[in-house]
Amino acid sequence: MVAQTHGVVKKRHYEDEKTEGENRKAKRKRKVEKNDIHSNHQKIKLSSEVRDVICGNGALNPDIFSGNVNTPESILLLSKVKTPSLSPRMFGEGQISCEQLCEFLKYAAQGKHHNVTQPSWCRIYHQRRVAGVMVVILHHVDQLHFYRYYLQFKHLRKTFKHRFSLPAISGDFIKKLGGLGTSDGQQLSKEERSEVPVIQKHAEKGCRLSSYILSREEMRVYDYPVEGYGDRSHFVQTLCNGPVTDNSPLFGLDCEMCLTDKGSELTQIAVVDTAGQCVMNELVKPKRPIRNYLTCYSGITEKLLRPVQTTLAEIQTRLRNLLPPDAILVGHSLDADLRALEMIHPNVIDTSLLYARKGGKRFKLKFLAAAVLGKEIQNKAQLGHDPTEDAQCALELAQYFIRQGPRKIAELNLEARLSEQMKMGETETIVRAEQNDSSLSANFRGKTLLLGEQNKVQNQTASFNEQILQKALEEIPKSPVNVIQLVLDSKHITADLHAETTSKMRTKLSDLLTVYVGPLTKDVCLKTVNKAFRKCGHIQTIRVISETFKPHLCIQYEVLEGAQLALEDLNGAEIGGSAIKVQRPITEMTLDGEMLLQELERDPENQGILYLAGLRKCQGETELQERLGPLKGLRSIFWPRDLQTGRQRDYCFLKFQSPECVSKALQILQGSPFWSRRALTSPTFFQWACLVNEKGHGGAEVRENQQQQQPSDQELGLKKAIKKLDRKVKTLYERVPENTLCLVLLSGTNRLTGSLSGLSLFGIKGEKSISTSC
Repeated sequence: MVAQTHGVVKKRHYEDEKTEGENRKAKRKRKVEKNDIHSNHQKIKLSSEVRDVICGNGALNPDIFSGNVNTPESILLLSKVKTPSLSPRMFGEGQISCEQLCEFLKYAAQGKHHNVTQPSWCRIYHQRRVAGVMVVILHHVDQLHFYRYYLQFKHLRKTFKHRFSLPAISGDFIKKLGGLGTSDGQQLSKEERSEVPVIQKHAEKGCRLSSYILSREEMRVYDYPVEGYGDRSHFVQTLCNGPVTDNSPLFGLDCEMCLTDKGSELTQIAVVDTAGQCVMNELVKPKRPIRNYLTCYSGITEKLLRPVQTTLAEIQTRLRNLLPPDAILVGHSLDADLRALEMIHPNVIDTSLLYARKGGKRFKLKFLAAAVLGKEIQNKAQLGHDPTEDAQCALELAQYFIRQGPRKIAELNLEARLSEQMKMGETETIVRAEQNDSSLSANFRGKTLLLGEQNKVQNQTASFNEQILQKALEEIPKSPVNVIQLVLDSKHITADLHAETTSKMRTKLSDLLTVYVGPLTKDVCLKTVNKAFRKCGHIQTIRVISETFKPHLCIQYEVLEGAQLALEDLNGAEIGGSAIKVQRPITEMTLDGEMLLQELERDPENQGILYLAGLRKCQGETELQERLGPLKGLRSIFWPRDLQTGRQRDYCFLKFQSPECVSKALQILQGSPFWSRRALTSPTFFQWACLVNEKGHGGAEVRENQQQQQPSDQELGLKKAIKKLDRKVKTLYERVPENTLCLVLLSGTNRLTGSLSGLSLFGIKGEKSISTSC
């Protein structure tokens, strides 16, 4: 029994030691895992794997992933995680061009390793972590629609905090979007780059301008007119015998020829100066009868040339007088142009030889324009080539080569791009032959999904948008770059409906900018009242209302913040010994005014922006910055000017690092001579509202035309259509993965009464901004 008991005790002792050892190992393991997490913050991504690691061992609070980013652990993690984010550099300058937007999208899709530079007007941080790009184009929707139906755009206004005005979108812009995901060619290694003809010819290091000029021997080899070689006795020499330097001017030259009994003879010449400005564009009458006008290339027709009397000799004289002594002529296969001109010029740069290829082959000008400059020339739609366009393009190609150097040109990998383009051309031909409905096709160009075509969507019904939406939802996961086009039905874009919408928007905006002050007593001095209300912001109009039993003042401000400050701070105030009542006009148009103003204040674009009034005594921005010294987190100031006088207004907008900085700034400004509140007017809305005020009239005058007018069935239909488009954009937005750059482009239009600007709204899905202490 004793032996048996001893065995039991020994067994338990062994099991206790085993358990203790396992616990020690588990503790060491947890310690290692914890240390690993703290030492690898730079590599953490917001993914399901990270969520499992962090929430599993309890090292960090799981609130990070439930939307609570205010805990210390959350801020610590998010500050270390490299997620893509945007930082617009423009404040108060809300207009961008389609070219700038295309550059921005190309950089987001391809990055700096594909000959794309970081846009200066909006920085993309951690571009490599951008999961994809989605562009949604809403055709026939413009800024007027966005601000008139602001409350209907529930998803757009709450999701996208970065907005810029945009000119009306063209078909060429959409074509460029179709090639966003196309790579500029495979990247070359150092060994491969050394084999590129451009490097072999011009060396890896950048050369001076003069080194790219063809030598006399090269001109002879490539059949250029050279003095002393061949039968050139009747050729005229230019007066350009001066010494050439790296500062010598470049002149682009291109000629068009027709066939005569002699061969090719000059029929048109175009010359552009260093800045790309056309300084000569002349038609020329050949001496001999024309046998073939070569219209498909030259664009010359018999009718076009019939009244022309200019001769070749006159062109030669004009060109000699035009070019300075050290002029350098630039062209693509310029030898043919000089032979047609029957002129000899000693200093030339030939872009067909500058962008060297293997085996003596040459790139076409059209290809180089697209691959290097991103420009489309020699369009099939136009009749023949435009010599001015070709001359400008050759000049820009030469300037780009000189500025960037051979190494940059080698990195473009033009041979690979040409090969890819040829393959894509063959594939596209086959695809188009098989498609029955190109407007619904998934047009893959490299990695881009393009749904809908501009020339197809103008007269489609709502069912077309539904088909596009369903197709997009199926294809979006397969493509990292997506361009989806939706459209308003044609019945919603009539001229009458546009006029009605514009008129009602002016009325509503005018009412929101207006306050009524009164009743006024005989003892109240109007100057005193005016001075008090002027502190809230710039007063656009002020008039006395004498129809009431006691007179009132009708004051219209330039911005919404001025009217709102007057309501909040001056209603019930004692001015001149009398209590003043301040109220807005109550009409059908302003019944939802309070809700609209609340949503504007909560608008993501207005977060971090403060309105400041009472700047009449400030002499300039330097003095203002000195007086605002205690305000922390101030990034930039937008101080509007009077368009006529150029003087700065007595109010401005301050952009801060975060909404928390705005709250602290408001506390500091209490008791100061300045009047301040959170912003209601975004930069894009400010510019648009100023334009409306210039074209519109006073609130009372506009209301006379709109009084008691009920919304038409067309307007109600438009409101519903806008709401449906907003929901479709929301559905697309929910489908794309986190860290996707999303853009919604309101295309604007040129079809109705004048040009209506578009609007670009963009942001990165899941982008989080960490609040910083101010």
